[in-house]
Order: sequence, then structure tokens, then C-alpha cells
Amino acid sequence: MVSLALDSAILAETYDRVSDRQFNHGKLLIEELQISTGESVLDVGCGTGRLGAHVAELVGPSGEVSGVDPLPLRVALANGKRRPNFSASVGQAEDLSRFAVGSFDVVFLNSVLHWLPEKLGPLREARRVLKRGGRLGISSAARERPHDFERVLADVLSSLGVTGTAEALGSTPHKVTSDDLKSTLLLAGFEDPKLQIRSFTDHFTDTDDVIAFYLASSFGNFLSNLVPADAARVKPALAAELERRRAPEGIRLQRHLIFTVARAGGADGGEPASRRAGERTTRR
Repeated sequence: MVSLALDSAILAETYDRVSDRQFNHGKLLIEELQISTGESVLDVGCGTGRLGAHVAELVGPSGEVSGVDPLPLRVALANGKRRPNFSASVGQAEDLSRFAVGSFDVVFLNSVLHWLPEKLGPLREARRVLKRGGRLGISSAARERPHDFERVLADVLSSLGVTGTAEALGSTPHKVTSDDLKSTLLLAGFEDPKLQIRSFTDHFTDTDDVIAFYLASSFGNFLSNLVPADAARVKPALAAELERRRAPEGIRLQRHLIFTVARAGGADGGEPASRRAGERTTRR
């Protein structure tokens, strides 16, 4: 199970520094949402607030961006971005009851959905807080196309006879396929979902660079369940395998993400999640 207790000030600050990959593909998602001046936007899983601060510039002083994230240290860094029209608070994707029905023109989840064990509840909450016709944007790891690093690490662990949970081994544990995501969006009250898998090529300086990225991105869960002796064996074996992927630009690894944009259908309404029995789950 993913732990939220492993995050630290160092990991949060590292993520703020090394999260260019998530930030850049997040900007592509924001472009697809066509956010305009004066709109009200919710960033679910805002992390350290880099993308939320970017969106705050797009909506301008007449617009507003709110962020929620379950990790207090990252929320503090988000609020440290000091945008007058952007504020973040500690919260769960499954329970957005602090926000009224129809509060937002846009809701987005950038690199978040693959951490949520249950999808329908959070998507229903996103629908509830959206105005009718409002836009939802999602980027999420695609189950049908695993990242290169997941394959590399799985091969290394297998060769060493080491096992571990998906949460601890650099894998986002709750991926969804494009077909399943589309079905869930329709069930949650969204219309005309448009989905596309996009691939991104990343380059890392060395194995330490890769490990720092995955530790910060997983808020400390990466390799967390390995005993020290196994962890000590994994690093040199991983380094050897990663070096086989070195290109002139660095160690080359691909990621594959589902990009989704959908509109809120039906009428405004719905009870907050805190009033609907059985719909709360533990978030990332």
C-alpha cells in the first residue's frame, strides 16, 4: 500500500526541483483544456504547486486557482509560490466537499489518477464541483503501455531474486487502461471524453539522477520495502542495466501517458462525498 508518511522536507524540495517532466506534460494538458482569463480552476493533486502557479498566470487576476494535495510539506511549498490568485490546501481527491457544487470552470489531475486505488469516487467529486459544461483534464500512466523504467527495474529484481510491491518499486500502482478510463468518465457524468496516449522520452544523467527522481515522485515509496541488503544489491545492478540505455543526451527512458479531456454533462448538483456513504477511499 502507498504510504503518505514517507515524505520529507528533502523529498518535497527535491520534487519541486526535478519535476520538470511532470510540469512540462502538465502544460500540454493545460493547453488542451484551453483555459481562459477569469476562469476558476481546481488542481487536484497539486503537489508543490508548479503547474497551479502556471495556471494562475493564465487565468489572471480576475481568475482563481485552488489546489488540494494530501502531502502537507508539498502544500506548504505550493503556497510559497506566492501567487495572489492561487492557494493550496491539504485534501483528498475522494472528498472535495469543501468546494460547493458547480464551483469551477476547469478541474485537472496531472500525474495523479494512477495513485488513486478507486477512480469513480474522485471523478464524481470532480464532476460535482464543475459547472455544467466545465472541462476535466487528466494525464495518467497507461496500463496498456508500461514505462521503460518499470520494465528495466522488473528485470533487475527478477535477476536478483528480489520481490516487492508495485508501490515501492517505481511503479504507479493503480494504472488504468484507456477503455476503462473512458467508461468510468461516462459513469461519473462526463460527456464526449477524448483520450490519447502520448509518449515522452526522458534523459537522465546517471543512476543517482533516476533514483532521486523516482524517490521524490513517489514521496519516498520507491524501494521502500526492500531490506538494506537487497537495496544495496539493486543499485549496482540497476546502474548496469540503465547504462545500456545511454545515448549522447543521457540515459534514455520512455514514459507513456493517457491524456484525457471531457466535459461535465447533465445538471449541476450532487451531494458532497462526505455525505455519500461508501464512496471515500484512501488517496495516494
